[in-house]
Amino acid sequence: MSRTISNVEVRVEVEVNPTEDENKVRVAVQRVLGDISLELIEENEHKRFVGKAKGLEALTKFYDLLRRERILDAARTVLLKGVQERKIIFYLNKQVAYVGHISFSQPYGESPLGPIKVEIECDEPQNLIDWLTPKTTK
Repeated sequence: MSRTISNVEVRVEVEVNPTEDENKVRVAVQRVLGDISLELIEENEHKRFVGKAKGLEALTKFYDLLRRERILDAARTVLLKGVQERKIIFYLNKQVAYVGHISFSQPYGESPLGPIKVEIECDEPQNLIDWLTPKTTK
């Protein structure tokens, strides 16, 4: 199956609000996406982490969490809605991620501290979604 999933690149972006601890924001991302390297970018009073990782291995932690949380069907729906050509874009609740769980979020307004934006680019988004979130119902 994974042979049809190639050129996977995971990008993540998350705001660091003035009231937030940078380290906690970093931990939130790493608890759902593993050891993705994050760079802190500061522009005026705004700070955000931006990270990139290549390969299917970059999604291993997320893959495992989806199964542990038993949310494959819900996650599949969100991922399918997020497909834009060769990209899958979705948002995760930052506070929930910090405690090591997955909760999908809207880009604005739903999460008071702002969400974690995840963008996965690959040659075959449908195959990637099938790998991450196989159908659980017949």
